[in-house]
Amino acid sequence: MIENVYRDLGSVTREAQEIYNRSRSYIASVVGNDTPEDRIRQRCVIATGDVDLADILRFKNDPLNAGLEALERGARIYADIKMVEAGVVKKGHKSKVTIFLGKGDDIAEREGITRASAGVMKLKDELDGSIVLIGNAPSALLTLCDLIEGGEAKPDLVIGVPVGFVNAAESKERLRRTDVPSISVVGTRGGTPIAVASMNEIINMYQENK
Repeated sequence: MIENVYRDLGSVTREAQEIYNRSRSYIASVVGNDTPEDRIRQRCVIATGDVDLADILRFKNDPLNAGLEALERGARIYADIKMVEAGVVKKGHKSKVTIFLGKGDDIAEREGITRASAGVMKLKDELDGSIVLIGNAPSALLTLCDLIEGGEAKPDLVIGVPVGFVNAAESKERLRRTDVPSISVVGTRGGTPIAVASMNEIINMYQENK
């Protein structure tokens, strides 16, 4: 941000940039604009239309710097579903985005677990040093926490914001108890817009530093 002008890699036309800047300026005045974390809060509020969301976002173990360093290395980005993958801005960084869903269907069928969770298990050997985005599947986040706690995976950043009423709140609370840098939400709220908004704002900040 320079003199209240906000840049967004996803706004590719003048009108889109003007709309984004007006919205961002308003939200900054509402939720604050003092820290890098405030930028994530602003972006998530815009994505959801929910001002109260700013109060329930949680940042553990310096996730912003962890994300910036991971992008500098070109770390792989893993997402739970295609919708999350599609929302991540693909320019301004070198990181490839891969989804978990569909990668471990043989495991899902054999073990009777969700396809998203099975995908995490299938790709567990690739997760060290990665960025993981989970916006929809609490089962995937719980499996990831199992791997982290067992020393089988060590992502550099987890944006864990699954939405729902079964295991969503619990999975995010469990993530916050790990030593992995993370962004999460308290309670049942969450979803693709929050995961994507958080990641894209980190990408924006990374590009600004180049």
